[in-house]
Amino acid sequence: MNRNDLRRADINLLVVFETLMRERNLTRVGEKLFLGQPTISAALGRLRSLFNDPLFIRVGRAMEPTARAEEIHARLTPALDAIAAALASSQTFDPQTSDTAFRIGLSDDVEYAMLPRFMQRLRDEAPNITLVVRRADQWQLPQLLVAGEISLGISHTEDLPANSRRMNLRPIRPMLLHAGAAAEPLDLDAFCQRPHVVVSSMGNVTDETDRALNRLGRQRKVVLAVPQFSCLPTLLANSDLVALVPDYVALAMAQREGLNADRAPLDLPVPDLSMAWHGASHNDPRERWLRSRFSAYFRQWQERPDSRAVA
Repeated sequence: MNRNDLRRADINLLVVFETLMRERNLTRVGEKLFLGQPTISAALGRLRSLFNDPLFIRVGRAMEPTARAEEIHARLTPALDAIAAALASSQTFDPQTSDTAFRIGLSDDVEYAMLPRFMQRLRDEAPNITLVVRRADQWQLPQLLVAGEISLGISHTEDLPANSRRMNLRPIRPMLLHAGAAAEPLDLDAFCQRPHVVVSSMGNVTDETDRALNRLGRQRKVVLAVPQFSCLPTLLANSDLVALVPDYVALAMAQREGLNADRAPLDLPVPDLSMAWHGASHNDPRERWLRSRFSAYFRQWQERPDSRAVA
């Protein structure tokens, strides 16, 4: 195909194709693109004619791609990313007047400790924008980026899609959270004797803490695993339960809920909290602005690691 042949192509069809590759379901494609199912079915017919291939075969309730569709998708995705980036780079962005809707992913700890204050600051600078927040831990975030469900995410991250970028924001230092009016931080003996609550979106009851304790010949008793941080204040209040949480969560809960936040009584890994984004949005003025707001906020957070910075 030469450049003149591109006149036969409709970029809207290509967007439908890419979305169908992700969703494998005509109804969900229509919901994602805000189009009726007859429109999506008609688009699929035109795509089949354009590429002279069935592209998708119905298997049960799913539409499975053909080998030709897989080949087209591998070539098409970077091309659409480049087109989106080229169009975005020509746009101007004024935060005071923009009504852009940003779709972002936040891990539960960041959402609890950071989002309220960050949103206050963001509304001062950009009163008409909308943030749509998705829950995105280190396992969900890569999938949401690949699917185009979010443009950036903040979490501890490990493996990311090849076309994404990452910026480390701050260390995640563990702190011990507990109720009561303890005059001194809990020592290792008390730490091991007290019942523990762990927060795990995957339902895990063991983590790096248990491995560190094993190396010391010690162990703890986990009596409860919960999927999110917001329930911890109620669980810990008036109980002997303790929980190891990121320092920014501990300090926020200490200020808002009157809990005690102490240093952990043993050496634990200190992973990084990172911001990751899709490579196609790297030069988008709107996305650059949003990333700059996050990085500025976390920079201040790092410089002032007290409860006032996370409240």
